[in-house]
Amino acid sequence: MAKLPKPGEGKRGEDGHPGYLLRQAAHVHRNRVEAALSDLDITMPQFVLMTMLEAYPGLYNADLARLALLTPQTVSVTIGNLEKAGAIEKRSHEAHGRIRVLELTAAGRKLLSEAKKRVYAVEADLLDGFDADEEAIIRRWLVKVAAQG
Repeated sequence: MAKLPKPGEGKRGEDGHPGYLLRQAAHVHRNRVEAALSDLDITMPQFVLMTMLEAYPGLYNADLARLALLTPQTVSVTIGNLEKAGAIEKRSHEAHGRIRVLELTAAGRKLLSEAKKRVYAVEADLLDGFDADEEAIIRRWLVKVAAQG
């Protein structure tokens, strides 16, 4: 049986297909973020939803699903868990009382603040070794790929 190449070797390295390399890197990044958040008892999807709620207050599930790149079903379950944990709450929309908008609670903001410190440390490690110009190129490329979606 052939020996599987390690990340960075063969087609898992610089000679690999860009789409595969992106998927490989995203997998490692997610694992590192999940590990960094594990003792806070939040998952990466929960972190993403809380981050989007902080950045764009007053959202409801459908908008949140689109922003967070999650299915509506995943958002619904995740919101339920965050609500049970006291990290978010639902309130009636000011103009459309039947619409329920989501917002972070004080406890949720505190939890998100701690989680951000950890995730930002993972991201700093991700960019370690790149100067500001190289980081800007990486960011532009990632935005370009996402915008093509």
